[in-house]
Amino acid sequence: MATDIATSTWVAALAHRAPAEVPALAARLEEAGVTPQMVIDAIADLGSSLTAAAARSDDDGWAEPFGGAFAVALLAAEVSAYASNVVSLASRARSIAVDDLLEEYSAVHVASRLGVSRQKVYEIGRIGARLRAPGGDDRP
Repeated sequence: MATDIATSTWVAALAHRAPAEVPALAARLEEAGVTPQMVIDAIADLGSSLTAAAARSDDDGWAEPFGGAFAVALLAAEVSAYASNVVSLASRARSIAVDDLLEEYSAVHVASRLGVSRQKVYEIGRIGARLRAPGGDDRP
């Protein structure tokens, strides 16, 4: 297997993954015939091409444009991992913003503006306070 992490193509294609995961994951993807560009393309269209192909799964060869069913399964897993990472980052930003809002506004006001319950505002705000605390979460 010729996984060339030094070229950074796999690192770029799998930027949503922890760096320590990339070598083994890249090897698994290559074994299934998946290239870094295929991962980038699947993520770029948010898995729409994979979903469209899977909708034709009664047709022989539906997965062949991607390199087969293993490749489709692995590509779909990367779209899912990317989406999960995006959701996590957005949730982090929301929590920090709500914590900031609670310093200036009442929970009732924040809840009405955001369209959530007051209890949810407190829950989100607590997470934001924890993230902002010294030694809190160190993710970007």
